[in-house]
Amino acid sequence: MILAFSDGWGLAAAAGAATAYAVLALATPRLGEGALRGLLLAAWGLHAVTLVEALLGTPPRFGFAPALSMTVWLVLTVYAVERRLFPQLQAHWALAGLGSAAVILSLLFPGTSYHVIASPWLPLHWALGIASYGLFAAAVVHGWLMVRAERSIRQAEQIDTGVPLLTLERLTFRFVEAGFVLLSATLLVGWLFAETLYGPGLGWKWDHKTIFSLLAWAAFAGLLTGRARLGWRGLKAVRVLYLGAGLLLLSYAGSRFVLEVILRRT
Repeated sequence: MILAFSDGWGLAAAAGAATAYAVLALATPRLGEGALRGLLLAAWGLHAVTLVEALLGTPPRFGFAPALSMTVWLVLTVYAVERRLFPQLQAHWALAGLGSAAVILSLLFPGTSYHVIASPWLPLHWALGIASYGLFAAAVVHGWLMVRAERSIRQAEQIDTGVPLLTLERLTFRFVEAGFVLLSATLLVGWLFAETLYGPGLGWKWDHKTIFSLLAWAAFAGLLTGRARLGWRGLKAVRVLYLGAGLLLLSYAGSRFVLEVILRRT
């Protein structure tokens, strides 16, 4: 199902963002620093336009693909900020490829149209959840870079991440800590105010989304406890991070994918 944007500029922005990301992913080695920065900024801005068009359109739309698209956009935002602090940071091609795929996926699967929203606080609840997705995704990216740097050190190879190993480790856990706070807040709000947010009869339910979200919360809680009390670090910590991120991905995005794509329900 291809999204029919309410205005032609929405479709043009999505096409421009996907194209800019694709060029950035494929041509990074041949582009200068100025061209890389300009192309990344253009893709990031056009991507933001597509998100605004979906969330603030009439009616607003949301689903697994827009959630993933917003998550990738948040990760790219973090990356763009860190590039100002660490100009040698090298992750253009991977993140740009993810960006292009996310924009195209949200075009194909635009999500559910919400003609009536039970509470004006529901978008805030969505924002908390997606922000936690973005922070954990940023942690996963930094964890991947950390593993690469650690492997390079062990094999006496040149480190190509552009950021010192200890800095990567510190950033990884800062993102995990912030994401854990937001995930806890999202679950607590959903538990206490579900009927207010979604309407009468739509309270807290022990469905796949809830169970996977709680399992992800437990994995991240275990990761932070293990680091604080047992000194977990390196590959062991990153594996637990990957486990928690995978469970979190299965919670909302996974359950919505099954409903929207496999079962074709809205």
